[in-house]
Amino acid sequence: MSAEFFNVVTVQVSLEKLYSHWSPNRQTSIIDPRSALGRVLAEPIYSPERLPYFPRSTMDGYAVRASDTFGATQSLPAYLTCIGSIYMGQAADISIQIGQCVEMFTGAMLPAHADAVVMVERTQKLGEAEIEILAPVAPGENVVQIGEDIKTGELILPAGHQLRPEDIGGLLAVGVLAIKVIQPPRVGILSCGDELVPAEAIPAPGQIRDINGPMLAALVQAAGGHPILLGIAQDDADDYHTRARAGFDEVDMLLMTAGSSVSSRDLTRDVITRLGQPGILQHGLAVKPGKPSILAVCDGKPVIGLPGNPVSALLVARQIVVPLIRYALGQKSPRPMFVQATLTHNIASVTGREDTIPVRLIECEGGWQAKPLFGKSNLIFTLVRADGVVHIPLNSNGLKAGSPVEVMVFNG
Repeated sequence: MSAEFFNVVTVQVSLEKLYSHWSPNRQTSIIDPRSALGRVLAEPIYSPERLPYFPRSTMDGYAVRASDTFGATQSLPAYLTCIGSIYMGQAADISIQIGQCVEMFTGAMLPAHADAVVMVERTQKLGEAEIEILAPVAPGENVVQIGEDIKTGELILPAGHQLRPEDIGGLLAVGVLAIKVIQPPRVGILSCGDELVPAEAIPAPGQIRDINGPMLAALVQAAGGHPILLGIAQDDADDYHTRARAGFDEVDMLLMTAGSSVSSRDLTRDVITRLGQPGILQHGLAVKPGKPSILAVCDGKPVIGLPGNPVSALLVARQIVVPLIRYALGQKSPRPMFVQATLTHNIASVTGREDTIPVRLIECEGGWQAKPLFGKSNLIFTLVRADGVVHIPLNSNGLKAGSPVEVMVFNG
């Protein structure tokens, strides 16, 4: 057995070790923001114009000089003469004078000399043109001023920001039609095992479908990477190395599943060692499941050896691969979403490792309950049935039923 396997460290220490040996080669491209959902900005974007570029009404009502409404009440209203109407999308070519007002609709442009809008509910018509104002308004009330939303030259979004639907709307609102984004890192995924067959095949006795490849590809895509499935390698040193080398040359990051445990059939360490320098940086994480995982950098590219068991592979990939992809994109990892819950059953643990326990969230009166889903690391439906996970701290002996816990909710 390799001594390095027993030198287990935390996930964060392992990541920092890998980051110290890896400088991502970030490629960029110029694209239309309308096709940029989920992409990461390569540079900050500043507004080329102010928004709005004309004062706009936020209410249906009447544009007024605010001073004409001071002191108005229901018993002693102010009387103004309406000289026209302005609709949304129409230029305001009217100028109001003292004692005058203009009918307004939400979003419409204010006429010259108007500085407020009285909402229609606080007015009353008297004949064709006379309007009673039943309450005063202050200057600027019910009006969006020029540049109030954003000013020319103001930062819209920083570099490293992952674009959301609302971001795309904001960019288009100020006429930004081309943005520089970071190209998604190409992540190769190679499965290994004589027992594996493609998902579309009917397994023969002793065989199982390869779910790790497609499952990890989905995780990579959700994290912002470009997954490339490299197929299934046999438990043969030559076949495994040939497929790993071919894939490694075409990607920015390589994931391999199976063969990471310490056994006579361990090929992953040998394959990684042959891919380049400095090679393996860490073999063994202080986590369960996923202890035998491997982190390496070979000729400037991260190479990760994940366990073959799907639960272990996915849980470790969430902790290791997702941060690597975001680092490659120049992006800070988003804050995970947590739900406060009460544990329904005892969870045992061992000091010196971080346990990750899938749980199902149950809504009940007064809050949420977290029901642990205990299962072996090759039972994929343990995760399918889970809403998230509870992390047991490194130096804890476990948690008791009834304890308050934070559930990190799965979000892709």
